[in-house]
Amino acid sequence: MLPALPVLSDYDVSPKNGFLPSEVPLEVLPDPYYQPWETVARNFQSLILSKRLRQIVDELPTLSTDLLLTEAEWRRAYSVLGFIAHAYVWGGDTPSDIIPPPISIPFLKTCEHLELPTVAAYAGVVLWNWRPLFQGEPIDSLENLSTLMTFTGSMDESWFYLVSTAIEARAGPVIPLMIEAMAAVRRNDAATVTRHLRLFAERLDELGVLLERMYESCDPHVFYHRIRPFLAGGRNMQDAGLPNGLIFDDGTGNQPYVQYSGGSNAQSSIIQFFDLVLGVEHRPTGEKRNDGSESESGMPSAPMHSFILEMRKYMPGPHRRFLEHVESVANIREYAQNNQHNRALVTAFDAALAMLRALRDKHIQMVSRYIIIKSRETRSNSRSLSPKQAASTRRVNIATNLQRGDSKKLRGTGGTALISFLKQARDETGEPTIDAWARRLLNNGPAWEDGVARLGKMSEHLDGEVEIVGMAGAWSVDDSEGGICHW
Repeated sequence: MLPALPVLSDYDVSPKNGFLPSEVPLEVLPDPYYQPWETVARNFQSLILSKRLRQIVDELPTLSTDLLLTEAEWRRAYSVLGFIAHAYVWGGDTPSDIIPPPISIPFLKTCEHLELPTVAAYAGVVLWNWRPLFQGEPIDSLENLSTLMTFTGSMDESWFYLVSTAIEARAGPVIPLMIEAMAAVRRNDAATVTRHLRLFAERLDELGVLLERMYESCDPHVFYHRIRPFLAGGRNMQDAGLPNGLIFDDGTGNQPYVQYSGGSNAQSSIIQFFDLVLGVEHRPTGEKRNDGSESESGMPSAPMHSFILEMRKYMPGPHRRFLEHVESVANIREYAQNNQHNRALVTAFDAALAMLRALRDKHIQMVSRYIIIKSRETRSNSRSLSPKQAASTRRVNIATNLQRGDSKKLRGTGGTALISFLKQARDETGEPTIDAWARRLLNNGPAWEDGVARLGKMSEHLDGEVEIVGMAGAWSVDDSEGGICHW
């Protein structure tokens, strides 16, 4: 007997909003008991600018989480405490590696409840950090969205989060659509599968248009130097002043250092859902495709690479389990391959893959503008600074510190490594294509002219020292890590 298909309500997935909550996130915790947290949130940017945030946080009472009654309240607490924790670490002249009990104790409890790590992950800054400007208007419109919290108070930071929020909202209806497509496969209803794949491809194209709107109101310089540093976690931040990671002080004096990547769009569940329903598989970076049942080392191939599983640890528990369920019942790729005589079905399947691959092309272009070019500029400028000026720059901007080291190490990864990482994920998206002509077409990738990715043949000759980042987190591109970068 076939296993049941996932029921969205069992995994806190909305048939309309997808991985966004069905209800608008709370703008403030309703119980006055939590007023101390909300007071910090209300004056957040001013406290950061005046360098008073650490002093105020140190003096906060240590509040219990017992009065958080609904999931919406737990989510609001997670977002607020996550923002405060990151501002406490990165908001001074030098980073702090110990987060005090008034934040650590409730944050640990909140993360345990939501099954999230103690870091401001994608869920806290994107999924649960928005409100509509006007009730009743669609939330997949950037013209109808606003953020609840930011570090800088800038339009650029709000826009950076809200583009992802709008993408999540626009992609939401795809989830029940493709679950129904999997049900249609079980009925051998090729017409429904074909129709849903076409709708899926059209929606992926819309997501690409939304992604490109990032350029409208998020300036690369502001992102690279002002926003990105606040989003960094405690993982691989040695050069930034955190050699061991972070301690969340629970008052016992026994807490160990922990290291988590900073927030990143790779922690979104929606692209992993797209990959799973289309049967896209990702390998460690640098590992070539092997069509046999064993890897090049002679060992059986793992069904899922560790990088993807690592990113799932940064997703809310129900969403993580939803992806695991989808993975266990995905059947569309196999169905299309077994029905190659059905040209409409094959064309629709390949079109969906092409649109997903195009989305990744646009992400490569964005990385070029927001990371590679800015890294080159920063590296060039740092050479012209005096030692005193360079030290001052490093003191206040972790973006400068994150560019040194062996090009094969986590920090200071060479530009070629970055592009190899993204290009492989993009190329793997086209591998399940069925039609020979479509497979040839999807073998071409973006080319690089003056540091900017353009459509055409990929040429990897970049030497800019940059990191693998999403929003901010540092991610390995060693062969042992590999993985996929979302958006």
